[in-house]
Amino acid sequence: MRSDGTHEHTAQHEGNPLSARRPTIAVLDYGMGNLHSVSRAIAKVGGTPELTPDGTALQAADALVLPGVGAFGACIRALEERGLDRAIRGFVGTGRPVFGVCLGMQVLFKQSDEDPEEGLAIVPGRSRKLPPSVKVPHMGWNTVGWTGTHPYVEGIPDGTRFYFVHSFAPDVVEGTTIGVTDHGRLFSSVVAQGNVFATQFHPEKSSDAGLQIYGSFVRAVKAA
Repeated sequence: MRSDGTHEHTAQHEGNPLSARRPTIAVLDYGMGNLHSVSRAIAKVGGTPELTPDGTALQAADALVLPGVGAFGACIRALEERGLDRAIRGFVGTGRPVFGVCLGMQVLFKQSDEDPEEGLAIVPGRSRKLPPSVKVPHMGWNTVGWTGTHPYVEGIPDGTRFYFVHSFAPDVVEGTTIGVTDHGRLFSSVVAQGNVFATQFHPEKSSDAGLQIYGSFVRAVKAA
């Protein structure tokens, strides 16, 4: 088996119908995440979620979900203290799918106005505080308008509503942003870059549309 787990993944495919295989989705546990609801959603759409605080354990997973609830700086420090910043970057480098959720999306960016700590810098841009002209935190349902295409959101109509809970949000980045939402200003609510995909909203709290995104994610992992 190679160190990136490639042989192990190939072996899982052999002798198993594609439809029957339940891919292993690592849900990173670093003390700041909506872990159980994310795991339940992944299981419901056909994945096998595995909560793990261990960066080494990621090597056996087919895909990675980076959840997050809380403050940007505390999140980055929690990842660095556990060596998970390096593990995430390494996983991204293998080409396997990565899915960031809410704060797990924001830390993929290089910077945030919330804290001087530098983010993972996997995708370009920064997060800024939502303006005082609107209610902050932005909590509840809001629409997403598509500015690009991606297999995970294929078939979801423009203007579909998703559930948000946040006070900071990433800027719109040309070539990376594929979905935008307006709350005092336009911000990136969905981004995609290579094998990395992320949402500012919580798909696991967004009813059928959110499950549809997780379902498309799991099917893509199966097919990889």
